[in-house]
Amino acid sequence: MNKHTFNLEHMFGSKTRARLMSLFLQQPKELFFVRELTRRIGAQLNSVRRELKNLIDMGLILEKQSEHARLSGTLAEKKKFYTVNTDYILYEDLRSLFQKVSILLKQNLVQEIDQKGSIAYFAFTGRFVDAKDISTDLLIVGDIKQELLEEVIKKFEAEIPYEINYTLMPKDEFRDRRQVADRFLSSILNAEKVVMIDRI
Repeated sequence: MNKHTFNLEHMFGSKTRARLMSLFLQQPKELFFVRELTRRIGAQLNSVRRELKNLIDMGLILEKQSEHARLSGTLAEKKKFYTVNTDYILYEDLRSLFQKVSILLKQNLVQEIDQKGSIAYFAFTGRFVDAKDISTDLLIVGDIKQELLEEVIKKFEAEIPYEINYTLMPKDEFRDRRQVADRFLSSILNAEKVVMIDRI
């Protein structure tokens, strides 16, 4: 496994900008208020405002205002919300890039889980590969204490703008369910996925 650490900040010059882009591109139908964005990405208010302006000037983000907002005063600012511009010429390219980069950013997750248990199989699926019909985002096969796994997952979730669903399965159960063509397991194995560990 590649030991190099990939950091979006290195590619885009700003941690706040990279996290904002990741959030908007992964949730293109969502509308966000400034205060919500600061909470979701764990950044300072001024930093978020500055990078939002950069992204608006670039054309990637759209600023909109509620029809019921007043034209002056602090209420108007509170009623402004932001969303990604899906008509932006590089939208699909950036969305695809961030989906692929997110896998690189998660390599430390794989390594940490692998070190804390005996892992036979590990795959990113579900929302990590934009497979909305798959109900789990991580398939982990092997032996690891549940509390250790939950601790790692919780820490991982703090770095990304959403919760993830994961499935932990002992190796014997995985083999049995694969042999009988279990519907749930087959739906994962036959769908798009990124396999990080395969020792089965």
